[in-house]
Amino acid sequence: MDVTTDAAAPWLIVGLGNPGPEYAGNRHNVGFMVADLLADRVGGRFKRAGRAQAQVVEGRIGPPGPLNRRVVLAKPMSYMNLSGGPVNALRDFYKVPVGHVVAVHDELDIDYGVLRLKLGGGDNGHNGLKSMTKAFGAEYHRVRFGIGRPPGRMQVADFVLKDFSSSERKELDYFVDRAADAVEALVIEGLERAQSTYNS
Repeated sequence: MDVTTDAAAPWLIVGLGNPGPEYAGNRHNVGFMVADLLADRVGGRFKRAGRAQAQVVEGRIGPPGPLNRRVVLAKPMSYMNLSGGPVNALRDFYKVPVGHVVAVHDELDIDYGVLRLKLGGGDNGHNGLKSMTKAFGAEYHRVRFGIGRPPGRMQVADFVLKDFSSSERKELDYFVDRAADAVEALVIEGLERAQSTYNS
């Protein structure tokens, strides 16, 4: 049953990306990078999730007491444009309401390193979001990690599947760390408070 008001329900935090070492440093894989950092923070290691085509880490974030949240961190292993199937399978298995799903993804229309948190909305051409929305609707949270627009006449598809530039990499760890902080704030404090801190 999809009860978004169920405070005890776990949160499903989905880092979007493509599986395989050849994609690991791509701009399109920044969701995986944030998920990996969150897994380090909860002291877990990603492992295959039963029948779902995904890797997961289960853990808790937040201070002891009522603000402590049960979370499932996930990286779909299906390729970006098929993310919805694995995410929906995990949502069913862990009984996660749609309002407790958080997608962490790259966003072309935001400058590099800038974050925007929101609930619902369109997919803006992002195939991972498009697949998730088709699978279970649009009313999930998004942590949008700005990667900026491609330079010159470079195609969007080529740009997102390229690694971050050497100058971008100098700040990447800081921005990934900040995005992980934003995910934690969203889950612990709620969307409005997290937005007031991170939608700068």
